[in-house]
Amino acid sequence: MQGASQEPEGSFTIADAVTGNWVDTAAPNWMKPYLRLSRLDRPIGTWLLLLPCWWALALAMLWSGEASWFDAWIFAGCAIGATLMRGAGCTWNDITDRDFDGAVERTRNRPIPSGQVSVKQAVIWMVIQTGVSLGILLTFNWAAIALGVLSLLPVVIYPFAKRFTWWPQVFLGLAFNWGALLAWTAHSGSLGWPAVTLYATGIAWTLFYDTIYAHQDTEDDALIGIKSTARLFGDSTPRWLLYFLVASVTLFCFAIVQSASGRSVWSLIVALGAPWAFGWHLNWQLRKYNPEDQSGLITLFRSNRDAGLLPVLFFAIALLL
Repeated sequence: MQGASQEPEGSFTIADAVTGNWVDTAAPNWMKPYLRLSRLDRPIGTWLLLLPCWWALALAMLWSGEASWFDAWIFAGCAIGATLMRGAGCTWNDITDRDFDGAVERTRNRPIPSGQVSVKQAVIWMVIQTGVSLGILLTFNWAAIALGVLSLLPVVIYPFAKRFTWWPQVFLGLAFNWGALLAWTAHSGSLGWPAVTLYATGIAWTLFYDTIYAHQDTEDDALIGIKSTARLFGDSTPRWLLYFLVASVTLFCFAIVQSASGRSVWSLIVALGAPWAFGWHLNWQLRKYNPEDQSGLITLFRSNRDAGLLPVLFFAIALLL
């Protein structure tokens, strides 16, 4: 794959990449286009894919009252798999969106539209990432493996959603939160209603954070005919963000009650602190939201890593009680 363009270092820095990220500063030049295809210069997406997995694993352990060393592998396997499958999904997204990306200021320097990587090279890179992910998936039980294979359906559909619906963020939510179903099943051996409720929680959360993110591109999207909730809501976005905030927190509470009602009172109380802290963070984002502040939008979007990590802390404590 060393046929990728050997451009001078920094020539193709991506607009919304983290400043001074390791891909730009430390990766070999020939690998940079592939790492950028995988968004390893923008790790927030990996966190957003991973966190619902960790939520679900914790709730599954609260539900079953059991924890084993294999759960530690599920925890780590989800982290590795989220990195790889986010990379594969983003590579697929860039393959399908290559013509659109060249027309949008924020994305025109991506590896395919800028000529650093050919479509064939991108496909090979996507297959490699998917293959390694499959190896991890095969260490889980058969129900989890089946769910993992099914997860490819929303991943494949998502890049096309913005062409036929004003709600592509729903399809992103279906893809990005699938890990909640998989991680629960990897622990318990079968899918349970708490996992489904948690999955709905994650979808509402995705609608919240990706609507904020999509406001970066509303002008370019309008010119090339790309649909999004940001364009759909327009000036009404704060009201819709509040709806998504309330929906995600409410569903989160239901998922926790479904999972932890058999635990001690203190364990349940601490677990219910998770949606409180999560909702507090989302409310902070809502108060800071300003569609005219481009740097502020990306800062709020990235802050959802912290919003998602807060429940992990509460769940870890609840498991000890």
